[in-house]
Amino acid sequence: MSSLSEIRISLSPAAIAEVERLRRKQQCPEAALRVRVQSGGCAELYYDLSFEASPGSDDRCCTCDGVAIAVDVLSLPYVDGLTIDYTEDLMGGGFRFHNPHAERTCSCGHSFVPQADLTAH
Repeated sequence: MSSLSEIRISLSPAAIAEVERLRRKQQCPEAALRVRVQSGGCAELYYDLSFEASPGSDDRCCTCDGVAIAVDVLSLPYVDGLTIDYTEDLMGGGFRFHNPHAERTCSCGHSFVPQADLTAH
């Protein structure tokens, strides 16, 4: 696991394109992509994406191919190493999450159970 000063989150080219499209649509072209986990969903935790104009001083930030990413310190252990993709099918489009810290995921793809060593913190 990385230290709290580092963060490793990657975005696929399709996810980058969708983030850029959404930022333009919401008229916040410079906003950081906030990635967090919250309690609930189909499993124990779910992913929550939003845009953040000014990340807080406690946030950990990185950049992936020009997209700024902000993560709060409570979510960091659960999303470090996360890869976010974007796919479209007949049912529509959506972000897909590939998380090395997920013990299992729900079929919706947005909710997961973290590995036992993370829940002991």
